[in-house]
Amino acid sequence: MKKADIRRIVEKNITDVKIIDIHTHLFPASFGELALWGPDELITYHYLIAEAIRATHINPSKFFGMGKAEQADFIFKELFINRSPISESCRGVLTTFSTLGINLDSMNLDDFRKFFSKITIKEYIDKVFDITGIEKVVMTNDPFDKTEVAYWVNDIEIDKRFISALRLDILLNDYQTARYELIKMGFEVGRSLNGIAKREIIRFLKENIKKTNAVYMAVSLPPDFKMPGKTIRNTLLEECVFEVAVELDIPVAFMIGVKRNVNPDLQLAGGSVGKSNIESIEYICQKYPKIKFMTTMLSRENQHELCVTARKFNNLYLFGCWWFLNNPVLIEEITRMRMELLGTSFLPQHSDARVFDQLIYKWKHSKKIISKVLIDKYEDLYDTGWPLDEETMKNDIVNLFGRSFYNFLKLKL
Repeated sequence: MKKADIRRIVEKNITDVKIIDIHTHLFPASFGELALWGPDELITYHYLIAEAIRATHINPSKFFGMGKAEQADFIFKELFINRSPISESCRGVLTTFSTLGINLDSMNLDDFRKFFSKITIKEYIDKVFDITGIEKVVMTNDPFDKTEVAYWVNDIEIDKRFISALRLDILLNDYQTARYELIKMGFEVGRSLNGIAKREIIRFLKENIKKTNAVYMAVSLPPDFKMPGKTIRNTLLEECVFEVAVELDIPVAFMIGVKRNVNPDLQLAGGSVGKSNIESIEYICQKYPKIKFMTTMLSRENQHELCVTARKFNNLYLFGCWWFLNNPVLIEEITRMRMELLGTSFLPQHSDARVFDQLIYKWKHSKKIISKVLIDKYEDLYDTGWPLDEETMKNDIVNLFGRSFYNFLKLKL
């Protein structure tokens, strides 16, 4: 192999690779209103809402008083017409439209809407999966979301490309709300978190894992999350969630570092980021070696410590550049660091998509960055005199885009 062949081999295999997107907020078409798609949903995503309110100084209550289409018109006018759409969120919208074959010359949102009016949600999902090379996506399934639960109760048909993950945010971050809901569902959880309540919570978790066929349990946590310690959350984790994880051999995913409602006026767009405690991850990995932990952290400042921790525990699997880290400059930096410390034993990216359209730009942008990093790393190897093999390189890429996730979970492809 010549050094000049490296770029061609990497770019071809990354173009052709089948992707397992291990963390999204997407739903199949059969989940009705929960399956979000189209330009109005894409343009009114909370990234763009925060950017538009900041840029225009519009009163948030006035903005949120608008209908969905009116909000989209406002954002498009202010961020795409009155200003150059230079941010990553704006660029993502344009990448999505252009990849779909929509001519951007008119700079008219109504013209872009016409494209989507001629296609059904089922057709669109197929088209997006085909464009991106996505084979499967993992959903975020909240057992306390009444709208979502209704679909599971009715045993609705699930597109096999959609895999479930059981989300535990309300249970672990707002136990009093969860307790009232559990009582309504018929679970005997009293005022105290006693033995009966713990057994009932374990039953609740196991029933929902079985019902949704979830492949992991997941929770997003604030920066001040700390283990060990005497808190309701830690008791629930160690005496309920971890018990289920061991019994069912199901991983637990921690997404740590989100500060909710820093600015409540911005609603979903009002979240922020904070540096988290790495010692908590060291503690759980060391104390619970039989449990597989998946982890991503929201703060850039946590990334080096997290990589070093992953080197020490083979039951810790790092994944993705989450939320505020999903920007090219940070994706490249973090991916390089992870490769230099962990080789290929991690998953460089997930989309975190809530709108199907986001899969297009998030994966197109990320694949370009991951390709760049891999080319540099293979060229470094070539310079040492190591004989590179195309089949091994292809295998590396397949692992980085999802197979390592399946291997970690011991799932069949």
